[in-house]
Amino acid sequence: MLENREGQSVPQVVFNTRINNEWVQLSTDDLFKGKTVILFALPGAFTPTCSSTHLPRYNELAQVFKAEGVDDIICLSVNDPFVMEAWAGDQHAENISMLPDGNGDFSRGMGMLVNKSDLGFGERSWRYSMLVRDGVIEKMFIEPDVPGDPFEVSDADTMLKYLAPEAAAPKRITVIGKPGCSHCTRAKAALKDHGLKFEEITVGSHGISLATLHAVSGRGTTPQVFIEGELVGSADELEAWLAKNAL
Repeated sequence: MLENREGQSVPQVVFNTRINNEWVQLSTDDLFKGKTVILFALPGAFTPTCSSTHLPRYNELAQVFKAEGVDDIICLSVNDPFVMEAWAGDQHAENISMLPDGNGDFSRGMGMLVNKSDLGFGERSWRYSMLVRDGVIEKMFIEPDVPGDPFEVSDADTMLKYLAPEAAAPKRITVIGKPGCSHCTRAKAALKDHGLKFEEITVGSHGISLATLHAVSGRGTTPQVFIEGELVGSADELEAWLAKNAL
């Protein structure tokens, strides 16, 4: 049975981490004492759900959490420091503190260390998230204890709804462009001028072709801008949209 530890202190352990290519030992107090911290734990770096959804959304909402008084957002996995560092770089997770629980000591102390030997993973953390204030767990969202890797309640949006129900999440914006495109440069500048962050997809890289662009937008010119999954269109159309919809 997975244990809900709300109202209890986090386990006292020491983490062996790497900072600036040096070994650094961080204690539980270093991470939690006198701070408001969100920690989310997951089964493994580079694994599908963790890489496509769990980590990216916390990274995306980090500034919203910090505006609500959160000092740090920690991603914990039973992986070594080198793997966690490589994963952070691959994910561009600049807003997240990656915490390697290499021996599983913290996960064990949380009652969240589970055996995934059937997958060749050995012992790993169950997926959960928690809000910790000055070392005391205020709220936990633990995935249901069912076979597989459920992902229903430990996501960033559920945590934000608990912490600040009225807080607005930033718009999800995607710009599909190509190198040397002046209109793409203009569209990105317009978004930056409005303080809006965006994902950039470049035609000609990672298998993205003009055929792909046409398939998703129905158009063959760049840029094509999407906001919350809806096609806004070209740089001119984006500027008109921004003028009409102050964000």
